[in-house]
Amino acid sequence: MKYVLVIGDGIADQGVDQLGGKTPLAAVECEYINRLAGGRLGMCQTVPHGVAPGSDTAILSIFGYDPRTCYTGRSALEAAGMGVVIQPGETSLRVNLCAIEGDSFDTAKILSHNGGSIEGEEAVTLMEDLIADPRFAALAAAVGFSIHVTPTFRHTGVIDAAHEPDRAKMRFTEPHNILGSEIAGYMPKGEMGAELTALMRVSFEILRDHPVNAKRRAEGKLAANCIWPWGPGAAMSLASFDSLYGKKGSAVSAVPLVWGIANLCGVDTPRVEGANAELDTNYEGKVDAVIEALRGGADFCCIHVEAPDECAHAGDVAGKCEAIRRLDSRVVKPLLERLGSVDPEFRILILSDHPTLLATRGHDGNPIPFAIYDSTKPGAPRKFDEAHARETGDFLEEGPMLLRALFA
Repeated sequence: MKYVLVIGDGIADQGVDQLGGKTPLAAVECEYINRLAGGRLGMCQTVPHGVAPGSDTAILSIFGYDPRTCYTGRSALEAAGMGVVIQPGETSLRVNLCAIEGDSFDTAKILSHNGGSIEGEEAVTLMEDLIADPRFAALAAAVGFSIHVTPTFRHTGVIDAAHEPDRAKMRFTEPHNILGSEIAGYMPKGEMGAELTALMRVSFEILRDHPVNAKRRAEGKLAANCIWPWGPGAAMSLASFDSLYGKKGSAVSAVPLVWGIANLCGVDTPRVEGANAELDTNYEGKVDAVIEALRGGADFCCIHVEAPDECAHAGDVAGKCEAIRRLDSRVVKPLLERLGSVDPEFRILILSDHPTLLATRGHDGNPIPFAIYDSTKPGAPRKFDEAHARETGDFLEEGPMLLRALFA
């Protein structure tokens, strides 16, 4: 039997006024996801109580790891996903390239946590020019800070062991949780807070009028003009996925966080050309990669779609609904059509890692709906949404119970 985990990042939500009080899952008709819900349908507490909700803690939990004992910080996972090895004594940081707006840094508001969806050569050019600027380089060297650049808005910062801070005393705000807010009240605080704030300030001064951003403004795009460090972490290790479940696995995603969790637990991470974290990701390429992995000997494959979460962070109701439709028609439908050619006996688990609320544009730690479909005993389709999942009374108290249920 083959097993597939489908993570629709942040698809769970609360009722939305623009949808007549319905959640996006309730408002959107999803023929193929509803077929999955004909199997086992219920709710699960993927984020342990007392743990900050996010894809890092939720997906660790879903994969079978307790974030209360193994988690050392989001950036450590993303570093692992990008091949950056964090050495003992070093501190990793997630570094977003954001879009802020204002006449000065002190009065600016944050408009986009992803720099207006910047990617490719533009992202690389901005970051490399920033790192090379003498003003930024001097401040960074004073605290042993370096940045590993990627062709996205996501980058990894590392504070060397010689300047190792007390991570427990570092205080950061996740940029995607304060969109539309004045940034002055959300600067890094505690250990190295002043130094990292100075780096943010000078990055705005350097990038504000950079030619890449002048071109982006002329094209009606947001200027990616400020770095935002957060999510401090330390070197991290996980027990192998095979030792937990006796399964060979693969994880198909476009985000370093998922690659990092997979890399640390010995799960393959095939890259898909054209896959990104946005609504226009290469859905078909992701499904192809799942089928190829399963045909190549994997027992289990995770396919992760980030677009619903990004739309929710942007407060885009229509976009989140469309992301769910595309998850249904361009991921779940072809999986149902094609998995039988790999093995007529297969199971699919679909879920939201955590709710991402359109009302707050932030993550939430409440339970999420899940469904487990078994090709050998499919049930009658039923609506997959929060209310119907709650009505079943099937409740899993912790995330690690999900894969155990899938493999049972």
